[in-house]
Amino acid sequence: MQARIYKRPKNAMQSGKALTDQWVLDFVPAEAKKPDPLMGWAGSGDTQQQVQLKFASAEAAQAYAAKHGIAAVVHASPPKRLKIQAYADNFR
Repeated sequence: MQARIYKRPKNAMQSGKALTDQWVLDFVPAEAKKPDPLMGWAGSGDTQQQVQLKFASAEAAQAYAAKHGIAAVVHASPPKRLKIQAYADNFR
């Protein structure tokens, strides 16, 4: 089993930063999704895709993966870049 560990991003639809301090462990899909012959919905027999574990820190997620023999890769979030400007800059 392979997994990826990443910090939960900020919701693009809201300005709040709730739950952005959590780290998530997701499993990498083991097989491709295929359309169902009857309904046409995409699906697969891989049930690990439905599992999403949340942790307080990246170290806790790595410890869990090591304990259970899961090959996990940590994806670091990019640094935040703030563009500081004043309201008067809109009228220059």
